[in-house]
Amino acid sequence: MFVIIGIAVVLGAVVGGYLMEHGNLSVLIQPAEIVIIFGAAIGSLIIAAPPKVLSMILKSLGKLFSSGGMGKSGYLELMSLLFNIFSKIRKEGLISIETDIENPKKSPLFSKYKAVMSNHHAVGFLCDNLKVIISTNVPPHELDALMELETETHHHEAMTPAHSIARVADALPGLGIVAAVLGVVLTMGKISEPPEVLGESIGAALVGTFLGVLMCYGFVGPIATNIESKVKEDGISFQVIRVALVSFVGGAAPQMAVEFGRRAIPTSDRPSFNELEEAVRKK
Repeated sequence: MFVIIGIAVVLGAVVGGYLMEHGNLSVLIQPAEIVIIFGAAIGSLIIAAPPKVLSMILKSLGKLFSSGGMGKSGYLELMSLLFNIFSKIRKEGLISIETDIENPKKSPLFSKYKAVMSNHHAVGFLCDNLKVIISTNVPPHELDALMELETETHHHEAMTPAHSIARVADALPGLGIVAAVLGVVLTMGKISEPPEVLGESIGAALVGTFLGVLMCYGFVGPIATNIESKVKEDGISFQVIRVALVSFVGGAAPQMAVEFGRRAIPTSDRPSFNELEEAVRKK
């Protein structure tokens, strides 16, 4: 919703200001300039990005209009799940959760938490590291290093679409200049025409520069920033799981391990101690 509002505000401000000065909108409609700029931008992206990256970009664009992040309710579910896992391990031993983490979709322990199950990367991260805890007697510091490595790898990969789109945004002003130069070349072929014709031709050429700069700073650049912000928000769940697991393996009680995880949540989405306690009791 906010992305749509932002697009409307950008277009409204630019077009509205242009019309306030009695500008002619038909002058801004230059199909040839659009083909040159956007065709070259898409082509350069195809050259720079392997098929795997292009697929990731399309998936990221598909999530552009989603809210992103788990929110307070999602984090409450995640910490409730962690508390139940830790409690079950304390009561029944590590082997008791083996069936749950092998197939979390069919696990009664996991299936209660819809918001957590919708985050496939976080569920996979949690289950993989629980398997490590079950299969090896890993010290807390080694487990922490292992999860830190996986978190950084996931973050680096998830940021690839944002970086690729940002590079396209950086190229758009230059591609707008290319379109403008081509327009000037065409104008030079009309040098014998009257001033009215030359003025119209030069104006059409300058539209290329206008479109390149507008698309860079008004749309494509902000889209890259939006995707980057969503990646950072998604990475918070990894940090919560990492801190809670390391604390639990280090000997902390389930409630204390979950409290460590709660402190890893940014204050804007962090549930209070009482909210967490109430959520844990309900589950």
